[in-house]
Amino acid sequence: MGAHGDLQQQRERNAGLLLIAAAAAALLAANSAFAEDYQNLLHWKMGPPMPRHGQMDLHHWTADGLMAFFFLLVGLEVKREWYVGNLATSAERRLPILAAAAGMALPALAYLAVISGDRGLLSGWAIPAATDIAFAIGVLAILGRRVPASIKLLLVTIAVVDDIGAVLVIALFYTADLNVPALAGALALTGAMAAMGQFGVRRLWPYMAGFAALWLLVLASGVHATIAGVLAALTVPLGSGEAGSPLKQLEHSIHPWVMFGVVPLFGLVSAGVPLDGGLGVVAEPLPLAVIAGLFLGKQAGILGAVWLAVRSGLAPQPRQASWQQLYGAALLCGIGFTMSLFIGALAFPGDLLRIDEAKIGTLAGSLMSAVAGFLVLRLAPPGSSSSEDLEDAEELFGADQPD
Repeated sequence: MGAHGDLQQQRERNAGLLLIAAAAAALLAANSAFAEDYQNLLHWKMGPPMPRHGQMDLHHWTADGLMAFFFLLVGLEVKREWYVGNLATSAERRLPILAAAAGMALPALAYLAVISGDRGLLSGWAIPAATDIAFAIGVLAILGRRVPASIKLLLVTIAVVDDIGAVLVIALFYTADLNVPALAGALALTGAMAAMGQFGVRRLWPYMAGFAALWLLVLASGVHATIAGVLAALTVPLGSGEAGSPLKQLEHSIHPWVMFGVVPLFGLVSAGVPLDGGLGVVAEPLPLAVIAGLFLGKQAGILGAVWLAVRSGLAPQPRQASWQQLYGAALLCGIGFTMSLFIGALAFPGDLLRIDEAKIGTLAGSLMSAVAGFLVLRLAPPGSSSSEDLEDAEELFGADQPD
């Protein structure tokens, strides 16, 4: 992939390793002599009072505030991929959309099968439906050139579609009582920001100022505040080329801050779960249901959808990719980490026991998926990448970004 591609691959590997280290540090802190200090840090109140929330603590500022930048980045990536990337045509969208849809439905069904109709756990059905792209790409980056570029392209495009689904799930199923005037104001502001693009506004600061105001309105509306990131991203003009694209400029600017700052911090404040009951807690219905969804449902849904699409002629098999490598990629999609932890907290608001059980299931299922996916891909014969694959991968992974 050239010098830029190698540098970007190193960045992806480092981001993945940093996220793993943050999660491990949180888990150690929550089960050490510093557990009380760790909990006090999470509940440290700071900043001015916010609408509907009052003065927020570190955990809520991270989950409701900083994670809005994560969703802003997700929205920018989705818009770029949809118009000029690997989702730009119906033919290119077909395989990842089918795979992502099955990869969300089967984990939810696996979860529901394990809880056996326990109504108190029904709200957690979406926990195993998400894929953590930073973690998954970090594992692929560790494997390096043993994995063909087409596998990386497929995994990322599945994760992009998966993110769209996760955002819709959060907006539709995990929304508190609505404040209609605030919601109307948020929609009006979104329309005004979109109009700026139509009238030729290309400077980024008006969109970022609009993003800040939009976040406050969405926070007050009762819809989860991070949705403001997606709405704001959809209003940023795509433009053309690199220098003439406000969207690409913003994406390149915030990407390192999000992947090396926001996401590891979220892992640090979210993954710290006390294991007072020992490892036997994973056999409880909620953790077991999340594990089943992430580890079994994800691989069955994604690999099954890819196999059916290829065999039926709906989509071609990704170039230079063996079925063993496709299976490894399907396993890596079971790494739910960031989004699964996020949805777990929304699914059981105020129920610390179930939130912790959902965290344990997420951590265990994600770890199993990561290790299994790594081993399958490591033991698979190395794939070769065509020049077209490499060019696509360099565009997708940002290898054209300035150093």
